[in-house]
Amino acid sequence: MEHFVVSARKYRPQTFKDVVGQQAITNTLLNAIEHDHLAQALLFTGPRGVGKTTCARILAKKINQDGTENPQEDFAFNIFELDAASNNSVDDIRNLIDQVRIPPQVGQYKVYIIDEVHMLSQAAFNAFLKTLEEPPKHAIFILATTEKHKIIPTILSRCQIFDFKRITVKDAKQYLGHIAEQEGVNAEDDALHIIAQKADGAMRDALSIYDRVVSFSGNNLTRQAVTENLNVLDYDTYLSATELILQNDIPQLLVLYNEILSHGFDGHHFIAGLASHFRDLLVCKDPKTINLLEVGENTKAQYFEQSQKASTPFLLKGIELANECDLQYKNSRNQRLLVELCLMQLASVTFDGEKKKYDHFIIPASHFTQAPAPAPALKLSREEKAVITNNEYSEGDSAPSQQSQIPSTEVGKSSCAPETNLSEASGEVQEENDEAIIPVQEPETDKTPSVEIKTEKRKVSGLSLKSIQKKKELEAQQRQAEKERAIEKNEDFTEAQMLEAWKEFVDKQHEQGEKILASIMETDTPRLEGKNICLELPNDTMKQELERAQYHLLGHIKDKLQNTHIALKIKVNEQVAKKYAFTPMEKYEKLREKNPLIDKLRTTFDLDI
Repeated sequence: MEHFVVSARKYRPQTFKDVVGQQAITNTLLNAIEHDHLAQALLFTGPRGVGKTTCARILAKKINQDGTENPQEDFAFNIFELDAASNNSVDDIRNLIDQVRIPPQVGQYKVYIIDEVHMLSQAAFNAFLKTLEEPPKHAIFILATTEKHKIIPTILSRCQIFDFKRITVKDAKQYLGHIAEQEGVNAEDDALHIIAQKADGAMRDALSIYDRVVSFSGNNLTRQAVTENLNVLDYDTYLSATELILQNDIPQLLVLYNEILSHGFDGHHFIAGLASHFRDLLVCKDPKTINLLEVGENTKAQYFEQSQKASTPFLLKGIELANECDLQYKNSRNQRLLVELCLMQLASVTFDGEKKKYDHFIIPASHFTQAPAPAPALKLSREEKAVITNNEYSEGDSAPSQQSQIPSTEVGKSSCAPETNLSEASGEVQEENDEAIIPVQEPETDKTPSVEIKTEKRKVSGLSLKSIQKKKELEAQQRQAEKERAIEKNEDFTEAQMLEAWKEFVDKQHEQGEKILASIMETDTPRLEGKNICLELPNDTMKQELERAQYHLLGHIKDKLQNTHIALKIKVNEQVAKKYAFTPMEKYEKLREKNPLIDKLRTTFDLDI
């Protein structure tokens, strides 16, 4: 069997032009050699597999060439490589220092390449310092490491540092395509792109993966073969998942995730890839950023097509949810449930309203869009209009059954539809239908003596807190309307009588256990201005709490004083001085303002506050 040489060795660059993805460093080294401006101590640092040792060997060979020797001459006698991972003691460095003193027999320079230099011991570093700072003129040191932070600062200060960068996916894919062409392998563009992505910026890793996949698939390198051999999730999986998310198809989405797990993929890897997929879709939406998408041309077209279906707010929310799931994955006890919950949340982002209702529970739209039936004109007073407005939407009262909009009622030429029973329909509208009808009455003007009553449709779910709150508000309005429809009373009363009625209501709240409301009412003494009871409170929270109980409060006071025109006006004044609950320090400060000698008394007897 013929000996096989791996691609990482077979295609190792022999010149600076062959080095992939490090043009800035190779150009710097070439210019330094050309202008005789090369330092005697160099430090090559960067990730694994990006060309540090390769560049060191090319540099060692390049500086000894004068143009008269054989082009194949490698100057092996002038190049010394030391693996600091296994030769990291003081004795190894001392042997190297002894060799440095001997000048080269062939060529101009002796080059010492110390790989993984960060593995040297502290004593070895200290022994190497003097020689590294003042080496002989024929010696050049090239140090290579992946962990620059582990090298002591005194070594770093004596070296010229070159930072090697990760090789981009584009450069790695081009070099893999070149090698596939040299080997006679028919490789798809997407397949090479997946290999380059999997290598994570390391060319040596990319070549190793390439050899492995070619051994699996032969001379026909396809994307399917690469994904199957490397056990990676391809673009089709994320495109399909996103399509199901946009369609709000939660059952099928969970089935797809189960298939992914059954193929041996990790849920953490899947959710992290889904976040990256949303990022790629977001990048595709703007022509200025589409170049940031590192995929093949065929795949880029699929990404662009799907990006037009997904809105920017959805993608931003999707990235946020997927990233949150990614962060919580390791700490979760039920990791599968965490990912499934995230997928359900993603599929609900574009969920348009509550689609859980059945058609036979929903009153058809035509029921509310029919034109109102004509009726004979009817003149109404202001009080009768208010009664009709409140009765139309009170539970158990009569209301028009075939209308969604109440016709406008004009004085002198208005029309009013006959009243029919809608007690059953009103219950469905308020609790089961998505569209509850809420009356909105437009204010009257002096120019037009007509009063128009319109209906407004708002989305209110029968099982939501919003519907319960709206129902309570309607009930409160109904109770208030019933009180206002009562016989009007306008008896005279004094401020003392008002304060007595106010105190009776406070005592009643104490008896019923409403301590908070009673405390709020005792915060300030109410004042009478005409028919208005004015109260000043220190914050909005207390004002809102009192406003919730104002129907019961005003009802009690109106009945007590026999006057239905009484109103409550609450003002918030945050500058109101504290009248209670002084802290010990506040009490002490007040006393010290009145008598400064009290401070001397406290210090003399070492008293506590």
